Amino acid sequence: MSDQPQMNKDNLGVWSDPFDFKVERERTIAYAEATNDAHPRHLSGELAPPVFAIVPVFEGMIGPLFTVVPDSLIPFVVHGEQDMVFHRPIVPGMRLVSRAKVTGYSSKASGTTVSVKLETRTADGEPVNEQWMVSFFRGFQAGETVGELAPPHGFPAELRSAAPLAEVVQHVDEDQTFRYSEASGDPMPIHLDEEFARSAGLPGIIAHGLCTMAFTSRAVVEHAAGGDPARLRRLAVRFSRPVLPGQDITTRLHDAGGGRYVFETTSDSGDVVIKDGLAEIA
Repeated sequence: MSDQPQMNKDNLGVWSDPFDFKVERERTIAYAEATNDAHPRHLSGELAPPVFAIVPVFEGMIGPLFTVVPDSLIPFVVHGEQDMVFHRPIVPGMRLVSRAKVTGYSSKASGTTVSVKLETRTADGEPVNEQWMVSFFRGFQAGETVGELAPPHGFPAELRSAAPLAEVVQHVDEDQTFRYSEASGDPMPIHLDEEFARSAGLPGIIAHGLCTMAFTSRAVVEHAAGGDPARLRRLAVRFSRPVLPGQDITTRLHDAGGGRYVFETTSDSGDVVIKDGLAEIA
């Protein structure tokens, strides 16, 4: 018998028990402020920012992941991708009901990706959003590809040489991770504890991937959706390199036609930090 950790395939496709979340105006405003979002509809509490969609599901998505993945692999996990499909904006006063399930995984030479699907509805059962979270377990080879994987999203090669529709530079504040952690409910120490982050092989505290994703959503809303966040129907990203507090990031947005826009985001050190970005606009 091998000592290699084994995936529990029996729990693939099994929905978690539903979990509730009451949307409070103060919480949505805090999320906007923590992501430097100056949109008046977000700062007033009329609408939650699009990437706020992660907040109602954050605590409920971790448990199902580790019904399939062995607990011993927790130290090796990184956030690989996030894909959000929006049916309607989140507004204060909503009571949201969500559930999560692991749908599949795929083994590569460098590790294994695991796809988790999340579904959020109103208390009356109307769809609000669907999400895919892809986790990457470094160095672990599951040895096979099983089940349903998150849908692909890529950057068309023919657009790489084209001039972008927009190029947006944004600054990540020195205290960004502390503000984002409090507003989002994500306490992971790689974003808060310099010593811990270095012990994990990082250059220091790094920004939350979803905070970076929220920054890119602002660029998309402003330049592809005419400033109207309610027109955003899908936002998908692949996290490729960490962003450090104090850096500037630049998002280059291209029109792919048919209401689809693709983008990449680089840091001021030249690293591509978001790859294969995709936005769909109503």
